[in-house]
Amino acid sequence: MSRRKQSNRVHKQRRREIQRRKNKTIFKSLVDWLIPEDVLFTKDRFHGNIKWTPEQLAQQAIIWAWQDTRNITDAFAMTLEACEDLKIENAAKTYTAFINALDRYRETFGLRLGRQFQALAEEVAGRFWRDRDWVLMGFDGSRVTIPRTVSNEKEFCAPNYGKGKTAKYRKKKTKGMRRRKNKKNKPQPQAPQTWITMMWHMSLRLPWSWRLGPSNSSERGHVMEILEQERFPEDTLFCGDAGFVGYEFWKAILAAGGNFLVRVGGNVNLLSETADIKRLGGGIVLCWPKGKMDSGAEPLRLRLVKVKIGKTTMWMLTSVLDRKKLPNKKIIKYYKMRWGVEVEFRGLKQTIDKRNLRCRNSNRVYVELDWSIRAMAFAELIALREQIPNDNASQSQSEKHYDTKDRSLANTVRALRKCMRNLNEYADPSGNLLCQLSGALVQKYNNYTDKKARYRPKNPDKKPLGEPKVRKLNRDEREKLRKLDARIAA
Repeated sequence: MSRRKQSNRVHKQRRREIQRRKNKTIFKSLVDWLIPEDVLFTKDRFHGNIKWTPEQLAQQAIIWAWQDTRNITDAFAMTLEACEDLKIENAAKTYTAFINALDRYRETFGLRLGRQFQALAEEVAGRFWRDRDWVLMGFDGSRVTIPRTVSNEKEFCAPNYGKGKTAKYRKKKTKGMRRRKNKKNKPQPQAPQTWITMMWHMSLRLPWSWRLGPSNSSERGHVMEILEQERFPEDTLFCGDAGFVGYEFWKAILAAGGNFLVRVGGNVNLLSETADIKRLGGGIVLCWPKGKMDSGAEPLRLRLVKVKIGKTTMWMLTSVLDRKKLPNKKIIKYYKMRWGVEVEFRGLKQTIDKRNLRCRNSNRVYVELDWSIRAMAFAELIALREQIPNDNASQSQSEKHYDTKDRSLANTVRALRKCMRNLNEYADPSGNLLCQLSGALVQKYNNYTDKKARYRPKNPDKKPLGEPKVRKLNRDEREKLRKLDARIAA
């Protein structure tokens, strides 16, 4: 080999080594920014015999959840190597100690890291924090499958599975297609699943808060629990789909100091004080169930709006009565933005690969899923910090038109995993981690084909949503409302 070629090879190896050290420093600074030392857990008490610190255990858990190995024990082995390279010395040394600690202090970690994440998100949000004076929060629910073990089936499976109305309908519909006496191939019970209810910041497109539970959990109950236990910014507008309805649910949102925007259909009964609201395309309505009416509870005065999104005509219900504060165009825009929470669930199941969890113990299932969502949220927050432009006059035209929906979770996670693999090896000289994070955007191209699936099976159990049921107040109800208004005014 000539001296020139040998010199070039040495020079290239040196550049790769410099880049590796630089990425290592950047990666450690990002982890320290997310979970700083001696700040978050100063008021919490832990077992006196532990050999780890809560901050470094949390950093270890984030790195563990970012790994791309199929088995969680293999991910922990790779995490140990990464922690050794990053000088995270006060972390758990065995998988058993690691997972047991996360299980025992799951509520503590969730509380402290949740508040830390929300504070950092508001810090980097800039102009994306509010949209027309509203802080937009969407919510929805989904399920992930877990291993069929005794512990998981006992914790997560619904005890009355197969006894509901839809199950009886399916059984009756397929009666002629099934063999009545099939002892060899008996139907297996439903696989255990974990329910996720997520509160999602619609402008930043970030998970804000979440609750986990068995497969038969109530997503409305989870949202009401979040509203009761957490604080939200002033002028928060909560956006939900047609499942988030009901007097008590809407009352809980208003009691928390927020407003709501939800889609409604035939599952909602409303009252009108004046003309035919549906014929006029919307107006002020009352949500006043008979039980609340008889008990003397005050009604909820809401605004019903008829909008058209795409080819579908929808009825939207909001607690914002002022049209100027929430016009119809904004209602359409916000409901379209709410759909991003479905994309977030897709990222969790496909990109983070948590459609099927691995843990065989019910307590550890909660740990695995909880830290997977938190790691996904932290990864998106890191990318957001690098991508949101500073508000100054030197911004380029492309930076001024940046939108958070351009952020790519797949490219973000790919950059972090590539950096973790190269912590103790030579790195690509052009592979600066911050540059990769700032460029983790979705691919822009002109689509000229229809993206609908060629085969979309019909669901016989899913009935059309229909229109909300609105009727005028009768004479007795008008008198009750007049007396109630007079008593409140006095």
